[in-house]
Amino acid sequence: MTLILGLVMVFGLVFGGFMLSGGKMDIVLHALPFEGMMIGGAALGAFVIANSMSVVKSSVGGIMKVVKGPKWKAADYTDLLNLMYEMARIYKQKGILALDEHIENPKESSIFQRYPKILKDHFATELITDSFRMLSMQFDDKYQTEDVINRKIKKHHHESLASAGAIQTMADGLPAIGIVAAVLGVIKTMSSIDQPPEVLGKMIGGALVGTFLGVFLAYCMVQPISGRLKQIEDEDGTFYMIIRDIFVAMVANHPPNICVEIGRGNIPTTKQPDFYQVEAAQKELPAA
Repeated sequence: MTLILGLVMVFGLVFGGFMLSGGKMDIVLHALPFEGMMIGGAALGAFVIANSMSVVKSSVGGIMKVVKGPKWKAADYTDLLNLMYEMARIYKQKGILALDEHIENPKESSIFQRYPKILKDHFATELITDSFRMLSMQFDDKYQTEDVINRKIKKHHHESLASAGAIQTMADGLPAIGIVAAVLGVIKTMSSIDQPPEVLGKMIGGALVGTFLGVFLAYCMVQPISGRLKQIEDEDGTFYMIIRDIFVAMVANHPPNICVEIGRGNIPTTKQPDFYQVEAAQKELPAA
């Protein structure tokens, strides 16, 4: 939603101000398709050259993320606290063997099935199940456990930021590509130097559209999309850190409700449930 609002403001104020100041859109509109073809084609071609196909695909998905906003909502964080509370409670009361059916086949787990959005996220599910597998193999040092989980989260976050970095690189190159298009326009103008001034003026104006378009796309569209995508990936990455915090607290032998409270304290403020909401949600959970 913020992407659409921002684009409306950018286009409305930039071109509205241009027309209100006496500028004429006919030259811009005449040159725009040709300059857009050169600049857009060069930018997209360079983007494909510079990135693997997986990054190209994830970048398209990244633009959709910017349109939709962060994946994890406030209700999802509450669901995560409930899921981890159920797992920690079973571990505390019955031991690690009682969690075997949930760890080895989460899709059939009665616990995971109560939280379909988390189950659908491959990395979140794998992070939870792999952490409990480590525990079942007597890997129960809280410092080493935290280090291993941190490495997994860091790797996943690095990969998720690849598309934002690729889009940012495109933004960095767009002003120079705009100059390339403008130079081609000047070359075309110089080949028609025998034309009257009014014709040359329009041709030079059309060439300058290339410079304008490159800078406009870079700083008013592509770079803001890259920056917003990075914000979203950073915010969504917090979801996995909550899993880490709760699990490490559990390995440190804290009670399940304390483990969950430690995780709750690190949820982003705008999506953080209060203590009493979490407590009420826990009371509604099925018995272990």
